[in-house]
Amino acid sequence: MTIRIALDAMGGDRGLPVNVEGALLAKKELEHEIILVGDQRMIEQELSHHGASGKFLIQHAPTVIGMHEKPAEACRAKKDSSIMQCAEMVAQGKADALISAGNSGATMAASLWHLRRLPGVSRPAIAAIFPTLEGNAVILDVGANVDCKPKHLLQFAIMGSVYSKAVFGISNPRVGLLTIGEEEGKGNELTTLTHPLLQTSGLNYLGHLEGRDLPEGNADVFVCDGFVGNVLLKFGEGLAAAVMRLIKNEVRKHPLAIFGKYLLKGAFKEIMKKTDPSEFGGAPLLGVNGVALIAHGGSDVKAVKNSVRTAAAFVEKGINRQISEQLHAHALSPAPVAVSV
Repeated sequence: MTIRIALDAMGGDRGLPVNVEGALLAKKELEHEIILVGDQRMIEQELSHHGASGKFLIQHAPTVIGMHEKPAEACRAKKDSSIMQCAEMVAQGKADALISAGNSGATMAASLWHLRRLPGVSRPAIAAIFPTLEGNAVILDVGANVDCKPKHLLQFAIMGSVYSKAVFGISNPRVGLLTIGEEEGKGNELTTLTHPLLQTSGLNYLGHLEGRDLPEGNADVFVCDGFVGNVLLKFGEGLAAAVMRLIKNEVRKHPLAIFGKYLLKGAFKEIMKKTDPSEFGGAPLLGVNGVALIAHGGSDVKAVKNSVRTAAAFVEKGINRQISEQLHAHALSPAPVAVSV
């Protein structure tokens, strides 16, 4: 099955060179059609530097939405931008998925503009994968919605459960509500009101979980609003990088430790691989009626390549269809009635 992926060639902190090189790497490893969206002349020049002229379809997009532009305003003003054209191509069936490492708010706005929401979804959510001692966990939302209502978190839980099952093959993913304490009374108004909805959702709901439960892998899906999720995600990325630097610095201080470094080289390599966000590439925007991946602004070549792999897997597994089915089933299922005895 050949999957067509529209890649925003102009997006991200590192821009065109990284996106083109990532697309070339993906083309070597994956049998999918990648359409480079952006300034045609600049893309052709970059491809020629790699001796790859004519190897990709190019969709000309004369403008770019900057990282610091206001998403909604920029999408309205720059309908011919690379992000907007990627979303339009998916909406028109010219591509099966889009990827952008550019302005994440604009990517979400463009996806909502052209793709709309899946039936039953009030708010789409960005789902990130976090490495744990037990494997990997899905966290959502990690930035699409700063302010949420209980019904939104319930939908996030359903979508996250479907995504975890599809990606990691977990038959009945464990779902936890991320808050400040395990006791039912702890948390803010949002978590207090969300808790009973999740209890009666039919999901494999574990209850309240704390931040320390995430690295332990005590659930497969962690649900929170986008403010909490984004802070948690950025902290995790920073902590992983800081710990590796601390280890390297300490090894340099002790001459004999250099031998241990070589003995443990394989272990360190595996740890770095597990904690490297570029291993999964972009995070899917769950809940839109199409496939949209939001890649990190600092994405490197490997992240771009793996974003292509992740987007293709999303399409192949029919995750949007599964989300729609689960949301529909939940809407038709009456909530259990509490009986006093």
